[in-house]
Amino acid sequence: MLNTALAYLIDVFFGLFTYALLLRFVMQVMRAPFRNPLGQAVMALTDWIVKPLRKVLPGVGGIDWASVAAAYLFQFVWLLALQLAFGRGFALLGAGLAFLAIAAVIALAKALLWLTIIVVFAQAILSWVAPDGPLAGVLNALTFPLLRPVRRLVPPVGGTLDLSPLIVIVLAQLLLITIVPWLESTTTRLFI
Repeated sequence: MLNTALAYLIDVFFGLFTYALLLRFVMQVMRAPFRNPLGQAVMALTDWIVKPLRKVLPGVGGIDWASVAAAYLFQFVWLLALQLAFGRGFALLGAGLAFLAIAAVIALAKALLWLTIIVVFAQAILSWVAPDGPLAGVLNALTFPLLRPVRRLVPPVGGTLDLSPLIVIVLAQLLLITIVPWLESTTTRLFI
């Protein structure tokens, strides 16, 4: 019971910052506005680590490398904390460290897929109940590049029902079900 509680606390703490840093990165890449409640919350949660890192890792080519590095760092430390708390016989040197480094990349890709699902779902729901709400601009900016190619292929059903959010969510889920477990098992076989 205490192990479950400890794992939960580790997941909440590191998950909050990892997802906030990923969202900051995605918002910058998609040119989403930060002058909204979501953008302000993301900035408040992540400025303390991103601003100092920008002095070492400046943005290049429109990519905020400080946000990427901070998200990777939090994901790596998250996995490390779980291994230190619950990993039995896990060596941190050599293959163990390499395993954590690769596992952190895979976990970030998984988190990015979950972030996609959450943002697309939130945008779809809010487009029905609060299409002009304070989050509409940021959610539209984050989802439009994902939904646009699907909308070209699948027109609205009956002229009004847009299935593109459902299709994007299903595709992201398929990646989570197929590719991510394959990557995780391959990495595990290589290093453990």
